[in-house]
Formats: sequence, structure tokens, C-alpha cells
Amino acid sequence: MGSVFSPYYAMARRSGSATPENFCALNVALYGERGHRWSMTERSRRWTDQGDARFVIGPSNMRWEDGDLVIDIDEVTVPLPSRLRGQVRLTPSAICTHEVNLDPAGLHHWRPVAPVARIAASFEKPGLSWSGIGYHDMNWGSVPLENSFDSWVWSRAALPGGAGIVYDTVLSGGERSAFALMIGADGQVKETAVPPRVEMPGTFWRMARHMRADRPFEILSLLEDSPFYARSLLRLDTDGGPAFAFHESLSLARFRKPVVQAMLPFRMPRRW
Repeated sequence: MGSVFSPYYAMARRSGSATPENFCALNVALYGERGHRWSMTERSRRWTDQGDARFVIGPSNMRWEDGDLVIDIDEVTVPLPSRLRGQVRLTPSAICTHEVNLDPAGLHHWRPVAPVARIAASFEKPGLSWSGIGYHDMNWGSVPLENSFDSWVWSRAALPGGAGIVYDTVLSGGERSAFALMIGADGQVKETAVPPRVEMPGTFWRMARHMRADRPFEILSLLEDSPFYARSLLRLDTDGGPAFAFHESLSLARFRKPVVQAMLPFRMPRRW
């Protein structure tokens, strides 16, 4: 991944010496009964290499191999250091070429590359493995996110035969926009009506959250709680029965604040 939330990149931009390729990190987060593990070590350009189907960041790498996205992970967790070593293999049911402009100026874009996929993970450290439902998307843009947005909410639900995705954004000028998609296992995209807004409880950091849903849902777990970002696991009530969804709330208005920028190196060390 690139330098979207890097405090070092933000500092370099302010000094006029920012090159995105010089601020790259692989973010790994494991959640489970044995505890959560987090790694997001940023590295300079001398630690990276890339080709048409591979991207190397320090001792870790991502590559396309026989139609699968393979991620070899060799990182150190923070804030308590421990080795995080293993492999994740994502097998898409189809590659989706649909792209969406996230802002009216067309400065930010999103693509659900593999909205429906299978995933297999095997870790040497910690010793664990599992398989299940996978997902892969990508965002890119020509200006920093915090220049264009105040906030956004995103959710992805694993539904029978496909995935349901909702984006809900607020631009820095206050304009609101939302869209909802149903994407089948074959990669075909269908726009759907945006469900009503339902408020969710705030977090420890008083992050405002909401969900777009037309039926009851349950918050199973708050996986990440930071001053500007929250990630949750939800259970939804659908026609096909219970479904699970990942939900993200992001406040770029908070991210812009110097005090929040000063906190980030605690979770994001850097190798020069």
C-alpha cells in the first residue's frame, strides 16, 4: 500500500520534497481470540521494487501468480515487537473492471478488483491458518485524500452470490454523496438504491459512525479504534439469512490535525 495515512509523507509534502514511492508500507492486522496483531512499517524507496505483477516492500512482497494474488509477509508488530511471518493467497471468482470517481472533480477513484474471492492464510509466526471469504479493492488519486474529503463511510457485505458495497462520503466543502452496488461472483456490477442512514454508537475516541442499512444489524466487534479511523465487524439480516460485513469510518477532518499526525508514528514506524 502507499502513503495515504503516512505522517512522514504529510511532513514531506509540507516541505515540498514528497515522492509517493518513498513512503510505502504493508499493513497487516490479525484479529482473533489469541489477541490482535498489527504491523505497518513504512519504508523508503531503497527498500522497494516493483514490476508488472509484483511489488516488494522490504522483506515482504505481493505478486499475481496463476490468477491468484499472493502476499508473502515478513514483518515486526508494533507497539510490542514480535515476528509476523506467513502467506496469504487470494483467489478471485472474477476480476472486476468497474471504476468509480469518488469526487465530482475526478481526483479520486475506486475499483473493486476482486469483490468476491476465496482466501487462504497460513502463518508460521504466530502459528495459525484459516480459509474463508476474501475481498480486494484499490483506491488511487492525484491529490491527498484529506485535501478533498472531510469523512467517508464504507461497508462491504458478503451476500449469497456476491457482495454488497456502500460508499458514503462528505467532501471538504460539505457536499454529501453516496452510492450502493451489488457485485456478482462473475464480476458484474449493478447499482442499487442507497439504504437509509442508521446511526451507530461512538467509539472510545468519540468517532461518529453510521451504517447504511434497511434492516436490523448487530455490531459484533470493534476491530480498530483510533482518533480518526474505526473498523467494525457487523452481522446483517438479509433475505438469504445472516450475512457478515466489514465497516469503516474515516474522518479526514481529524486526520488533518497536527496532534493526530503526531500520534501516528506509534503505530507506523519507518525504515529509512
